[in-house]
Amino acid sequence: MNLERKILRGKCIQIKLVITDVDGVLTDGGMYYSKNGEMLKKFNTRDGMGVQLLHNNKIPVIIITGEKSAIVLSRAKKLSIKEVFIGIKKKESLLPKICKKFKIKESNIAYIGDDLNDLNILEQVGFSASPKDGMAIIKKKSNYVCKAKGGEGVLREIADMIISFKE
Repeated sequence: MNLERKILRGKCIQIKLVITDVDGVLTDGGMYYSKNGEMLKKFNTRDGMGVQLLHNNKIPVIIITGEKSAIVLSRAKKLSIKEVFIGIKKKESLLPKICKKFKIKESNIAYIGDDLNDLNILEQVGFSASPKDGMAIIKKKSNYVCKAKGGEGVLREIADMIISFKE
C-alpha cells in the first residue's frame, strides 16, 4: 500500500458520519426550469445506494446546502436522510451542534463539497472530498478528488471507499 493510500485509509477508518453538499455533488450543478417556472434537479441513483450502504454500516448521512429547495427535502426523505439543513451560508457553524448530537469529533466526519462555500467546513473535518469537476481550490484543499463528476455518483464513490477501508 502506497503512502497516499495509507493516509486515506487512516482518515476513512475514523469516519462515523458523512456530510454532503447538494448542488455540484449530488447533482451536476445545473438548475433546470420548466415552462411553469418550477426548478428541477437531477440526482443519481448510485448516490442513493451509497446512502443506504452507509446507513447499513451505521454511518449517518447529513445534507447541508446553501440553497433553499423543497426538492432537496424530498430527495432526503426518499433516502431516509433525517438531518437536512437548507439555506445555510456558513456550513461550518453547524459542526459543534452535529458533533454534540452524534457524540463524535470533527475528525470522525467526512465532508463532500465542490465550491467556495464548502471551503471552511472541509478544512475542519477529518476527511474531505471533492467531485472531479469541483472548483480548483476545493480540489487542492480536499484529501481526495473523486473520479466521478458532480451528479455522477460522487457520494457512492466516497461511501464505497469508507466502507472498504473499514472492512
